[in-house]
Amino acid sequence: MGLRVALLFSLFGVLLGQEQISMEDCCKNGQKHGTDHEDCASLPLISESTTCRIVQEQCCVTVLEDKMCTNGINIAKDQGACDSLFTNTCDTKTTKLTIVVSALALKSTDQILMFLWCLSGKCAHRCVGNDTCACFKGYKLKPDGKSCEDINECLVGASNCRGGERCINTEGSFRCQREVSCGTGYELTDSNNCKDIDECETGIHNCGPQFQCQNTQGSFRCLPKVQCGSGFIQDALGNCIDINECVSQTGPCNRGQICINTVGSYTCQRNSVNCGRGYHLNEEGTRCVDIDECKTTENVCGGHACLNMLGSYRCECEFFFSFALRSYVDVNECRHYPGRLCAHKCENTLGSYKCSCTTGFALAADGRNCDDLNECESTPCSQECANVYGSYQCYCRRGYQLSDLDGTTCEDIDECALPTGGHICSYRCHNTPGSFHCSCPVNGYTLAVNGRSCQDIDECVTGSHTCTENQSCFNVQGGFRCLSFECPNNYRRVGETAARLERSEVVRCIKSCQPNNIACVLDPTHSVSHTFISLPTFRELPRPEEIVFLRTTVPAYGSYNFGSYDVKFDILEGNVDNAFDIIKRVENGLYVGIVRQVKPLIGPAMTVLKLSMRNLITQGDSGHNIVNVHVFVSEFWF
Repeated sequence: MGLRVALLFSLFGVLLGQEQISMEDCCKNGQKHGTDHEDCASLPLISESTTCRIVQEQCCVTVLEDKMCTNGINIAKDQGACDSLFTNTCDTKTTKLTIVVSALALKSTDQILMFLWCLSGKCAHRCVGNDTCACFKGYKLKPDGKSCEDINECLVGASNCRGGERCINTEGSFRCQREVSCGTGYELTDSNNCKDIDECETGIHNCGPQFQCQNTQGSFRCLPKVQCGSGFIQDALGNCIDINECVSQTGPCNRGQICINTVGSYTCQRNSVNCGRGYHLNEEGTRCVDIDECKTTENVCGGHACLNMLGSYRCECEFFFSFALRSYVDVNECRHYPGRLCAHKCENTLGSYKCSCTTGFALAADGRNCDDLNECESTPCSQECANVYGSYQCYCRRGYQLSDLDGTTCEDIDECALPTGGHICSYRCHNTPGSFHCSCPVNGYTLAVNGRSCQDIDECVTGSHTCTENQSCFNVQGGFRCLSFECPNNYRRVGETAARLERSEVVRCIKSCQPNNIACVLDPTHSVSHTFISLPTFRELPRPEEIVFLRTTVPAYGSYNFGSYDVKFDILEGNVDNAFDIIKRVENGLYVGIVRQVKPLIGPAMTVLKLSMRNLITQGDSGHNIVNVHVFVSEFWF
């Protein structure tokens, strides 16, 4: 959100704030002096305004020229020539004008008289012909038909202020002032509208390198640059992690199917009937039936008697009877029939044998085959368990990771301690089991809706400030300031200072000299103004940030009757570490002074930039205005 302040200043010093004397009074004073003294070289000083002095001189000279022109017209009518005027002792300028007018009088006296009537200053603003006076826009003609007075557009309902704006009348015009603050994330434009601050464009967002900043009305969002596809979930750092659908969903596969997780997806396999040793599928392929090994063509017992059993068979051995030992000899079935008696392991016993299974299996009811053992029923995992054929697999929920020590315990992931943990929260990150949460400074901020960013609390709006009735509340990042201003000697305040100051608010003091105070009148400073701005702490400033605009009504490269006109902008005081500069630019044909922040400042800090706007003409310096910009730098960068 670029933070900017725009100030508007008029063309001449008289309109910039000192005690105003109308141009009509300046002209009348010059006319009277010319009539009484017939000399314009020693005019009295009635105003410090350069414009008033020029008008005073021009109106005085006009009176003298009017007298000379009247003499020239009479001589031209009486003598029919103008040669005698060249002996006149008047100055060259007056003599030439008299000669030209007298010569024209021989052709069109009425036109010359009307021209002189207008030139003599009988109209306060302008002459439109036929001895008729007219006023500039924003004024109306008085009953005397010559003087002009200001139109109060606010009183007569001629303003175009909208709802929520207050009409303030000015000399010859009016202005609309907002009654409600724009709020956080917005700035006031020159047209008195609230404009969204693009935090992404101005670079004041807190999105990490793995995220893309997206501007929203009054705020912004951090969107991951990498979009995870189907079957993946994005963690707080923007990484894509595979979803184990077999664990996170309830029965993703149909009955009779087995779910097998894959990277980014899963597959369902038919749970086919797998008959153990000694069984085979029936003709319908639906169940396992016993194989009668004794009826096969193969002589399974090698000439011994064969006894069929469920899933197996048994050979009745022809025991060898020894008359000497008078005993029977045991036969090792496991060795004689390897892999045919037991599905997994075979152990010989006296006169028989027994079967057993490997880890992860249990002996079936037939005593020979092995069934898969569902280890998950005994909850061997601390969180999630998935049974697999002959074993099991442990999984952890989001925010946890499987221990490398035992492979069954889930350990909490400390998101705040990760390499990019400092970018998860705009201020402070707190780890919790399986997750984390963000917090903001105790005073002056509140956690945003996204749970990560911190938003400034406008204490001036909420009424939680401690400013007195004689002070004005100004909101800054993370707090507020109670401000009060007194005008210097020989200056008076224009308007009332609001109880709550906006960033674009201007407190202005204009010159108000006491009678006969020549030193005050000659003081070139026309006005002293105060404005305010709140800045965050910039740890890095990739490019200069434009923060204050001093707009004038001075046309660039313009010239007037009293010479060409220019404006000079300077920073006089308060430029800490040379962190600011001021440049002049032309916008829409007018001069604009722009204050830029060129170096980062670490808060909390406060400084007052004393700016000078000096009005220059070819005939000299016409005075200047002082603008004090109160800069408040917050402690935090968000």
